[in-house]
Amino acid sequence: MGLNTGGGVYLGTPRTVGGGCHHAGMGLGEGTGEGMDGERWWGIVHDARAAVGARADDRDAADDRDAADDPLVEAVTERLARLSPEDIVAFDVRYVAITDSAYRRPLWNAAYLIEGGCGDDGFMDFRAGLMLQGRAAFERAVADPDSLADLPVVRRMGIEGRGWLGCEGFSYAARDAYRRARGEAGTFDAAMEAALKRTARPARPEGDDWDVEDEAETLRRLPRLAALFSGAES
Repeated sequence: MGLNTGGGVYLGTPRTVGGGCHHAGMGLGEGTGEGMDGERWWGIVHDARAAVGARADDRDAADDRDAADDPLVEAVTERLARLSPEDIVAFDVRYVAITDSAYRRPLWNAAYLIEGGCGDDGFMDFRAGLMLQGRAAFERAVADPDSLADLPVVRRMGIEGRGWLGCEGFSYAARDAYRRARGEAGTFDAAMEAALKRTARPARPEGDDWDVEDEAETLRRLPRLAALFSGAES
């Protein structure tokens, strides 16, 4: 058996939150997200990681949203809530572009191996958590999923059987920050819904696919992760 894709092709469709579509927008009104380039976007993530220090990867369960022991999402949300409404929307625009850039089968297969299975929503959360690792780690993993074996949280998962990389809560950070700053999120939802209609999204993941449960093939393609999660490393 290969990837668990929930019986269909993942379309990158946003979760529905509070009656509106989430994290697929271009901005309020005619905004294009130009106020949130990659450098600024990643700077917010890096600043939040620095603020929480050694606790940046305190995430020990798949159901991590609102977990009291995971301060990183709250650190990001606090920083977003200080921005203008337009910039909060622009942050989510950039979020969509970055997560879409990682919509690749080799990375999905790596997530399946690391998590012991990974469906549509699980891969959304996996990419969100990977983004919270910072730009360098994210870009390395997209280019070479086997590099995930370098991440302390992934090594902890493989060796100690604890920790979690995926982070559902990050996908809601911009909306939560907008609500915190404005007292409502209806205009945020409307902007995202409108933008989704004019935003090109990948219809299917790119890259080579293979049966992750074919141990020999997975060892060939992801040798370090396969060793880590087969118990070959100690």
